[in-house]
Amino acid sequence: MSTHSLRFSPEDTAPQEITLLNASSSLYEGDWSSIPHSHAFTELFYVRDGQGEFLLEGKIYPISKDDLIIVNPHINHTEISRENPPLSYFTVGVDGLSFSFNDQKEYRIFNCRKKKTDLLFYFNSLFQELDNQSEGYEKICIYMLNILILQLRRITDSPFELITAQHPSRECANIKRFLDSNYGENISLDHLSAISHLNKYYLSHEFTKYYGISPMNYLNRKRIEVCKELLENTDYGISDIAHLTGFSSQSYLSQSFRKSCGMTAGTYRKLKKKRKDPI
Repeated sequence: MSTHSLRFSPEDTAPQEITLLNASSSLYEGDWSSIPHSHAFTELFYVRDGQGEFLLEGKIYPISKDDLIIVNPHINHTEISRENPPLSYFTVGVDGLSFSFNDQKEYRIFNCRKKKTDLLFYFNSLFQELDNQSEGYEKICIYMLNILILQLRRITDSPFELITAQHPSRECANIKRFLDSNYGENISLDHLSAISHLNKYYLSHEFTKYYGISPMNYLNRKRIEVCKELLENTDYGISDIAHLTGFSSQSYLSQSFRKSCGMTAGTYRKLKKKRKDPI
């Protein structure tokens, strides 16, 4: 495996408070052994050429030229080359940023061929700046990274949010994934403490430090997001939605929804349905 790698941490990372930790241009060679691993940062993996497979949390996905894989922190993954020519790819490690996808997964594979989006141009430009290291290259690389993310918003069929934060600990990342997948259950801070094997006050402090919100407030926000989706796209009654999203009662959902959205759940549904109705 041949690798070219550079590391820097620019002082000014506008417009996102993120840090480009490392960038590698690699060719998969016969003596390279694929070992599942994880990072404390987000990784962007772009296939320049070849075909193979990408292992993510025990699941195998086929990959080929012009595929982009986004891997959030603390997700086990590795690449495997299966065909000739061998896999040739870019990897970019980004600290202070993770992706929150609507389907609650902590990774995503984008097929950029079908979308006819030339992300390779931006990756090549990024690495050209890293190679030359001309004046101001750090800022240009960060802006290139932001352009890549904006391009992803255009091509994705799965909307995402960006979470700007310090790189989370493994325990906090696991708790976030648990909340994303189990929001419908009866969850308390004591429950999260038992899962993470951390003191609940320490857990709350660390989670807030990394994600800018306490775990229980994050849970409530997640439940509201799912409520909004169900109000927009289903005919479930509000009491049913309260049950499906983990609220203890319809009145508690109503109270939380009004506080979060500035209107009742019923009013929100009417507004959304009205906008969808043809004129």
